[in-house]
Amino acid sequence: MQRLFKHHETYVFIIIIVFSIVITAVNRNFLTLENFFDIAKSYSFIGIFAVGVTFVLISGGIDISFTAVATVAEYVMAVYIIKFGGNIITASIIVIIVGITLGMINALLIYFFKIPTIITTIATLNIYYGLLIVISGGKWIYSLPQWFRDFATINLFTVSKAGGSSYGLSIITTLWIVLIFLSWLILKYTRLGRGIYAMGGNMNSAKRIGFNIFGIQMFVYSFMGVMAGLAGLVQALLVQTVAPNSIVGKELDVIAAVVLGGASLLGGRGTLLGTVLGVALIAIMGNGLTLMRVSSYWYNIFIGLIIIISVSFSAYQQRKKQKRTINVHAQ
Repeated sequence: MQRLFKHHETYVFIIIIVFSIVITAVNRNFLTLENFFDIAKSYSFIGIFAVGVTFVLISGGIDISFTAVATVAEYVMAVYIIKFGGNIITASIIVIIVGITLGMINALLIYFFKIPTIITTIATLNIYYGLLIVISGGKWIYSLPQWFRDFATINLFTVSKAGGSSYGLSIITTLWIVLIFLSWLILKYTRLGRGIYAMGGNMNSAKRIGFNIFGIQMFVYSFMGVMAGLAGLVQALLVQTVAPNSIVGKELDVIAAVVLGGASLLGGRGTLLGTVLGVALIAIMGNGLTLMRVSSYWYNIFIGLIIIISVSFSAYQQRKKQKRTINVHAQ
């Protein structure tokens, strides 16, 4: 138990349990399998973003441009499949190519110009989004192909209700689960994953022990681009509309989820388990406030309070760890 309570994720999980109990006491519809499936599907695009942001934060950077990357990727994909046709594989390849390209531009600017990552990505957020608005005229796209609409309704398994309606595990949620698993393998079992943690901990030390900083940065921001592109695809699948202004502005929700999960804004620390729990907490708060009929304006207040508490608690744990290390060295 002592080892368990040394992990930030344990406290996030406890907060989730407490919130779930409170919400269920007000509205019993919260604690149902159908509601959990709906939450997982609705927040899957936030979850996919969060996977990419986890890699960026662990590496010691901050990316603000991912919502613009997602918007550009989904818009290009929508225009292509409407004009030339295709299938879900075609759509996926397009968003991945666009995401990688824009992510690589971020990495090149950061590495060669040595501009702080937050400044670089704020700049590219405005450039990518601005160019899209200029070229598209801000036009919304509604007429997506029927096969695109049909794919969004696929469930891996379905549960039928007494009234004739049904629910199940969506293919969209499954995509998020697969991406989490693949990303966990990279961080846990590859030299590249160790390099990402090392670079976030101390870039100069990582360079001295032989890690290729340029290669790692290119991977991290390209990977963020891929996650952004796929998140844009998922967003289009969820709402069946592509709007240039529908995703930009979600950056803080995503970063909040990752930070709530224990990732450090200074780099070198974070886990995908923590990220999943952070996304779950954000999702439960959003869904719970709706079920409790609380004004949506309170959502941002709760997010801000929980971030302050979470970051403060992480800093407190870090100071305790440093004190124990100093005492050991002194002895």
